[in-house]
Amino acid sequence: MADEEVSDPKALLEERSKAKCVYQWYEYQKCVKRIEDDETGQKHCTGQYFDYWKCVDKNVAEKLFDSLK
Repeated sequence: MADEEVSDPKALLEERSKAKCVYQWYEYQKCVKRIEDDETGQKHCTGQYFDYWKCVDKNVAEKLFDSLK
């Protein structure tokens, strides 16, 4: 049992859940494209980035706790 490699189910579930959050990902990418020429550094896409990860986390949470012992 000591030689058995432990894997993180959350990382695998995150990869699978990203496909369900395509809309949020595109919104984030549109924001990044829109502000890429900002020389002041005042503009950011933090809101869109967090919206994307909120979607991923929501989808992961639905499956993660079922797979934990």
